[in-house]
Amino acid sequence: MTSPTFPTVIPYTPPPSVVAKPRRKLMFFDRAKLLVFLVVIFAFLTSKYHADIPYVTWSGAFQHVLRNSWLLLALGGVEILRQIHYLVSERVAGYNHFFSYKLFGGWDRFWTRRNPWLRFRLQRMFKTLMVMAFIVWVLSNIWNISFLQAINDAPSRVAKALFGSEQRLPFLFQIMLTLLLSVGQFAAIFWFMSRGGTDILLPEEVDTRFSDVWGQDKVLDKVKENIAMFDKPEDIEAKGGHVPGGILLWGPPGTGKTLIAKAIAGETGKPYVFVDPGAFQNMFMGVGILKVKALYRKLRKLALRHGGVIVFFDEADVLGNRGSSVAGQATSDSPLGGYQCMAERTFGSHRHAPTSVHAAGPERAGKLRIIMGGMGGGGGGMGTLQSLLTEMSGLEKPRGFLARRIRKFLTMPSKKPPKYRILTIMATNAPDVLDPALLRPGRLDRIFKVDYPTLSGRVRTYEGYLSKIKHVVTPEQVSRLALMSAHSSGAVIKDIVNESLIVALRDGRDTVTWPDVLEARSLKIHGMPDEVHPMALARHQVAIHEAGHAVAMVRLRKRWLIDVATIEPRGSTGGFVSPVPSEQPGFDWRRENENDIIVSIASLAAERHFFRGDNSTGVGQDLRSATGTARWMEGSSAMGDAITSFTEGIAGESSKGSFDDRVERRLQKLYGQALDLIKENELFVLAIAHALEEHKTITGEDIEAIFTGTKGPAVDGTWYHTPEFRFVYDRYHDAAIEAHETQGKLEMSLPKPGSLVVVGADGNLHQWGGAAAPGHALPAAPPVGELAVGD
Repeated sequence: MTSPTFPTVIPYTPPPSVVAKPRRKLMFFDRAKLLVFLVVIFAFLTSKYHADIPYVTWSGAFQHVLRNSWLLLALGGVEILRQIHYLVSERVAGYNHFFSYKLFGGWDRFWTRRNPWLRFRLQRMFKTLMVMAFIVWVLSNIWNISFLQAINDAPSRVAKALFGSEQRLPFLFQIMLTLLLSVGQFAAIFWFMSRGGTDILLPEEVDTRFSDVWGQDKVLDKVKENIAMFDKPEDIEAKGGHVPGGILLWGPPGTGKTLIAKAIAGETGKPYVFVDPGAFQNMFMGVGILKVKALYRKLRKLALRHGGVIVFFDEADVLGNRGSSVAGQATSDSPLGGYQCMAERTFGSHRHAPTSVHAAGPERAGKLRIIMGGMGGGGGGMGTLQSLLTEMSGLEKPRGFLARRIRKFLTMPSKKPPKYRILTIMATNAPDVLDPALLRPGRLDRIFKVDYPTLSGRVRTYEGYLSKIKHVVTPEQVSRLALMSAHSSGAVIKDIVNESLIVALRDGRDTVTWPDVLEARSLKIHGMPDEVHPMALARHQVAIHEAGHAVAMVRLRKRWLIDVATIEPRGSTGGFVSPVPSEQPGFDWRRENENDIIVSIASLAAERHFFRGDNSTGVGQDLRSATGTARWMEGSSAMGDAITSFTEGIAGESSKGSFDDRVERRLQKLYGQALDLIKENELFVLAIAHALEEHKTITGEDIEAIFTGTKGPAVDGTWYHTPEFRFVYDRYHDAAIEAHETQGKLEMSLPKPGSLVVVGADGNLHQWGGAAAPGHALPAAPPVGELAVGD
């Protein structure tokens, strides 16, 4: 046996190193504010020392504080060195790269390997100690005592200053303090409850760029246009326009909405504020409003400081509705599939019967899938949304006590508030539940659908994630994988690639191969098989059922490829055939819908043909799917004998009866075609059934190998084109029929490829070895020299 050959290993290339670039320049206030603060403290200490000892001159007080405030001077010196370091970093890219990425970045990478909870506790402890030490140091200078003595005396001195007999506060101030403490309790509770729910990433912390978003080129082109106006608002404002202030990204889960929002922040160099979906849901009325107010106060500060800010609301439907529910969303969740045997265009058009979703994975609604039926057993409430709408529309408001109170008291004209550059991005997969007031122009001006990536987008996404690992997957295989992954989101593709690596590591390898990818994809898309081993007869019956689907699919649906066929139980599903489109489907035509029906009821035709007119309840779901398609064709799309659009509940009983008769005639006609198809391809039905019984799960390539008589990934199709196969499997199938009719047990073992077959005296082939089916005698010994093909 020759060892399999694999493509040349594609060398693993690590991610490119960080490009050296200078530090972002600081504003003058940010550069000088700490030094100014230290100078103010020094001046205060000097003034106090001079006031406590009047005979000391200002020069003497200055010199005294200078000699004793070593910590203050040390802090000032450190701050001056820090600002010098920043000045050099802003001008020399290599210098900044060394300190920010190698030195301090190496320290950060060292700490990231520690326990996260330990890091958090140590950092909080260190910050608390630093703040306490600074306070004690200030108090020690005020009281003219040592640092250690200040630690010991601070509690008693503070309490004595507030309530002591020598320095008791005036009665009026005691009342005010009591009221302040009483009201402050509630204020502190609500302040504490209004915290959290948002995460802020500063510009240097956002590394995501548009180049990191794969498969959404059309959306990115539109977003880039919006970002150009956000970066240079004067270009449109000078011409009398305004910059769109909001973007809604909607589409299925996992398609990259959050990634696009983060890439926008990375490209613009603005802070990125992520708002948790449940940030504004609270048990107390009014807390959500406080959170909205606190959020936008923070956004306005960030916008002024950095020239703009991007805020991202994920799962906006949690907040963006007034508690109304969506009607018509309930579906029937039959575990066996519903319209899974139909193409998506047909599946989406059926409204007369309940639809369902197979629990296999996110691709379930986007491809033709044949399921063996029966073979096995108020987010924006309490004013929160209204507060958000107000903030989104009224961002130009004056800030600060001076601008709002003092200028008005002095009858001075109000100071024009600055323009807050706040770009609001919301993401949802249920845009129909958003409040219309949120979607009006001026709030969410632009709405983009982030759909499943196209074929070229899926190829690019697979290539992107595969480039991060070692693999030997060829470009041709990547293209086939992308074709098989219709309606797969970027998150699903990432998960499949990661699972492929896990499969390889489980096998003791660090290089992903094509079989690893196929195994990972089957696991993620179709789910893990149950640890159930059906009896031989039940296994054979399920195999005939699924083989009927597979043969009809290959013969009739030329634009679809079979992904996998399996008889392994998954939940309540005993088996299924799962195809994928070989090209983007277009309009829905009558011939294609008729082929859908034939594919669905091919299981009934196969069971009745191979089990002498009998069939199982496993065809029930297939018949429901076929009936739903036929009713839709006859009553809604002019694909039947009439062009009237039939609506249940409006037509009379006679019309309804006539309509049902037309549906039945169509189904009977198409069932006859399905039965003829099964009879014409009887050998291939048996061959696919045998492969399913032997391997449990086979791929579309294996089924193709059976039809062409070649070797597939798991199945050798050459054996099925020999007379030996038909002879041994006919004996096996006869035994299965007898067990089925007598309600007995199938005793004969499944024949294997290469079974020993001899030519008997009657010139016919006979099986040698294995258990004989009842009524089928075997020769005592094979005639010498008359061995047929076999071992």
